[in-house]
Amino acid sequence: MLPLLLLLPLAHAAPRPALDNISFPDPSLTFDPHTRAWYAFATEANTHHVQAATSPTVHGPWSFLPSVDLLPSPGAWVNSTSPRVWAPDVQYLSETNSFVLYYSALSAHSRFHCVGAATSPNITGPFTPLSKPLICPIAEGGAIDAAGYVDEADGSRWIVYKVDGSALGPGGPCGNGEPPGEPTPLRLQRVDVGDGVTLVGEAVTILDRDPEVDGPLVEAPSLVRLRDGDAVRALGGGFVLFYSSHCFNSAEYDVKYAVAEGIDGPYERRGQLLGREAGSFGLERPGGATGVPGGGGLVLHAECEAGRCMYEADYVVEDGEIRIT
Repeated sequence: MLPLLLLLPLAHAAPRPALDNISFPDPSLTFDPHTRAWYAFATEANTHHVQAATSPTVHGPWSFLPSVDLLPSPGAWVNSTSPRVWAPDVQYLSETNSFVLYYSALSAHSRFHCVGAATSPNITGPFTPLSKPLICPIAEGGAIDAAGYVDEADGSRWIVYKVDGSALGPGGPCGNGEPPGEPTPLRLQRVDVGDGVTLVGEAVTILDRDPEVDGPLVEAPSLVRLRDGDAVRALGGGFVLFYSSHCFNSAEYDVKYAVAEGIDGPYERRGQLLGREAGSFGLERPGGATGVPGGGGLVLHAECEAGRCMYEADYVVEDGEIRIT
């Protein structure tokens, strides 16, 4: 059961720093029913494989947890010299009153990343990794950026992730900027509601890059389902897929969104939410966004003195579009 505060408007407007000059890339969000607090998790940095921060509310104030590394041992399948643990996401499993961590790491058996999973009774771990990767399409370049999603309507559990085709690319920005480039599809995989790691059925592609508008890739998918009926009708669908395009170290990096009536699509592109075209509010290279469950807010990263810092932003649905307030 999600906390009531998700049904209320967030208390701020415009993107704002969430942590003081701490590199915290690819942030994700989770509510812990044990402590009644919110937690954010981020890509490998500051000597931790999986970083963590906490807040009493979804809109802050956030406190970095310098002594917490959720994944001190990334797993037997991970390259021990250079694990490169990216884009972690933690999900609460109500059936077992425990947590599952999704992450991507460099495989010990190839030059590609794969999506892994780990479990713990506590949200701050330490998490115990599975002995094998969860999703690893090596022939397509591997997989990264896994994010969990639970559909409140029927309780089904899903993972959305990026097939890392850019790792096979011909060169250029992010290794995939020279034509024709490789596909970088965003895929949706159903998983068992009880353990969050048993795959159910086949993955389906819900979006792929358009080289003309996305550059070398699309990545960092995050699914939300809007609760506001007026907003759903205005958009023409309640499922919103946030994602980033272009290369993370280029000035064109951004946050975009697409909308669908059903979770498996088809998703209709609606353009840029945050970036050069839509307005970046002074942020440089905003991206890696995760939506607040139920709608209304995002956490994301943007350039800062320390590297890539976490920011918060609110959004509204106006005139059939999602806009940063």
